Amino acid sequence: MDLLNTLVDKGLRRELPSREEALAVLATSDDDLLDVVAAAGKVRRKWFGRRVKLNYLVNLKSGLCPEDCSYCSQRLGSKAEILKYTWLKPDDASKAAAAGVAGGAKRVCLVASGRGPTDKDVDRVARTIDAIKSQNEGVEVCACLGLLSDGQAERLRGAGADAYNHNLNTSEATYGDITTTHTYADRVDTVQKAHAAGLSACSGLIAGMGESDADLVDVVYGLRDLDPDSVPVNFLIPFEGTPLAKEWNLTPQRCLRILAMVRFVCPDVEVRIAGGREVHLRAMQPLALHIANSIFLGDYLTSEGQAGRADLDMIADAGFEVEGTDQVTLPEHRGGGCGSVCASGPADAPAEVPEARTDLVAVRRRGAGTDLAPNA
Repeated sequence: MDLLNTLVDKGLRRELPSREEALAVLATSDDDLLDVVAAAGKVRRKWFGRRVKLNYLVNLKSGLCPEDCSYCSQRLGSKAEILKYTWLKPDDASKAAAAGVAGGAKRVCLVASGRGPTDKDVDRVARTIDAIKSQNEGVEVCACLGLLSDGQAERLRGAGADAYNHNLNTSEATYGDITTTHTYADRVDTVQKAHAAGLSACSGLIAGMGESDADLVDVVYGLRDLDPDSVPVNFLIPFEGTPLAKEWNLTPQRCLRILAMVRFVCPDVEVRIAGGREVHLRAMQPLALHIANSIFLGDYLTSEGQAGRADLDMIADAGFEVEGTDQVTLPEHRGGGCGSVCASGPADAPAEVPEARTDLVAVRRRGAGTDLAPNA
């Protein structure tokens, strides 16, 4: 397909595709899906090899948010039956983070509900960052606390934060349909504040909220303009008790096309499969690893995720490896200095002998020859 050859060539050169080309990726048929994944995979392997970065979420403060973001189970007026609690103490947050680090997570993402932090909140998060870093050598910490006021990004950087997350979520044209208590411009401003303070900017989107293909392309091009180091791609989890509870618009195939479009527009950026991957990608999750180079390990903010052990097995079974703390995520031209780490390995590397997975062999105790119903 000429389109895919063009997009691969542009991705290998870090050249921006046209909007028409990005839209064409979203419009490809299911018959061409594997070709789309393979093409995006070439770009992914060029810049990130076969490494998968693991990230772990710690929800420092859950629920009772004064903002009205329609997609969020923590929003003002949400009737979703989620956990609600105020700030975790630094030691408790550090213990929660340690579980993710023990599972292989390289980055811990500290998230708190609310419009934005007070200066007292920044002090509290600073103590939490110190507790996590003092107990987990080499771990990266990303803060996600909402809209930042002047000087707060600098204070977080001084406290040891490595990155700041604030998603654009959807296109500027449709942002007012999703949220009314703040604007798209507010979000752009916070990402720019993080950049200016020397934090690694992390900003992404949510797909599946009823947006058009043009909206998806618009928000991804908006992200490209902001030049974040990482782009998390969330797939809407339609929580009961939220305004978007009826928005079930995604198929695994569409999710893969969206990820591929993001990879082509942001070829050398950490593309992370974020919330909703288990809900919408389902059995197609391993294919998504050929496009994205980063995932969240375990649970999310208010919903449960796939078991950490299942994530690690999926990565290994798909032929990828977990990125270590001694490896740099980004390619050298983005400040990564990764050298040979970016390569997928020598072609003549000996094949590893697979580990015996006796835990996968279960003796049948139901169905024919028993009094129990068959598994059908």
